[in-house]
Amino acid sequence: MQTKHLVNSDRLWKSLMDMAKIGATEKGGVCRLALTDLDRDARDLFVKWCKEAGCTITIDQMGNVFARRAGKDNSLAPVVTGSHIDSQPTGGKFDGVYGVLAGLEVIRSLNDAKVETLRPIEASIWTNEEGSRFAPAMISSGIFGGAFELEYGLNRPDLDGKTMGEELKRIGYAGKEPVGGRPFHAFFEAHIEQGPILEHDKKTIGIVQGGLGQRWMEVTMTGVESHAGPTPMRIRKDAMVGAAHVITAVNKIGHSYPHACATVGLVQCSPNSRNTIPGKVFFTIDLRHNEDEVLTKMAQEAKAAAEKAAKENGLELDYKEIWYLPPVKFSADCVQAVANAASELGFSHMPIISGAGHDSFYINRVAPAAMVFVPCDGGISHNEIENATQEDIAAGCSVLMRAMIERANSL
Repeated sequence: MQTKHLVNSDRLWKSLMDMAKIGATEKGGVCRLALTDLDRDARDLFVKWCKEAGCTITIDQMGNVFARRAGKDNSLAPVVTGSHIDSQPTGGKFDGVYGVLAGLEVIRSLNDAKVETLRPIEASIWTNEEGSRFAPAMISSGIFGGAFELEYGLNRPDLDGKTMGEELKRIGYAGKEPVGGRPFHAFFEAHIEQGPILEHDKKTIGIVQGGLGQRWMEVTMTGVESHAGPTPMRIRKDAMVGAAHVITAVNKIGHSYPHACATVGLVQCSPNSRNTIPGKVFFTIDLRHNEDEVLTKMAQEAKAAAEKAAKENGLELDYKEIWYLPPVKFSADCVQAVANAASELGFSHMPIISGAGHDSFYINRVAPAAMVFVPCDGGISHNEIENATQEDIAAGCSVLMRAMIERANSL
């Protein structure tokens, strides 16, 4: 069977490379944090391109952007695709934005071929998927999917105390449309895999069945700041020592269960001076598993470890869970549409479970959803050196387009 592309591979690649100039870093990645000026600039460019492709633009109160290509019957619910345009502080140029620009390329390619679908087609941007500036992740798609209230999202602060609502207004993307209540006939998200499985198994397309559940915790351990020289070890209340015990315990939890992931990725030490005993340490815990029962047990063990470390080191403990995402199972119809598309186009493919969270996880609560994965070099993402081939990027977009056409022409 011969593989073929339905989309313009060179145009899609050029769009990705042009977008990567916004927030470009020295190592070839991007730093484009949510609701910064760079995020605004990237949104502006996307909106410009979509208008040039004949789309109408709608923006909701969380800044989610929807670019619509009309169908034969615009009273019918659209088939939607999209992802996010914000990045990690040292992010790559494909994570998230590939799914946004793949949606634009589907629209452009349909225009080129003069194909009219029964239902409208939409490409979308979802605000603050990464959660690196405003925690938790996927706030705006979470509101859309009914997991969070609007006021919760608008009032989420960054580390400087600036809220999402304030920053949406500042960059000009505080829309007036309600968040949610927009009927989708189907939702698809194209993405680099963010792991090494497809590359290892020499497959071009990952047909995503669902994703790992997640629990995020924020922990503060408070002891007593004191001079590093005159203070005997036996009477210290060292917050960093307590945090170190918890970090080690979290790592052990991750190794204790098959398919588990456990990470401490953010640590802030105060006063952060080389000759002062740390008086306060703030850190985060990220736990993931595909079975909810195991994920709950992991969370219980992490909390017990923090309580034990605080008691043994004479520390005060503030421990709270700020986010819970149950394991996700995607729509059978949408998953099958992706599988059909990959087979019909002749791309090697395999079923896969996502280890990372994505906006489609929350949209799946209110509309049938599925994802298309393509490989990334070495399985590396959330890193400036993140990379994917033009061939794989085009293949994923072609599969996305065929799956969307199938659903867009269905009643």
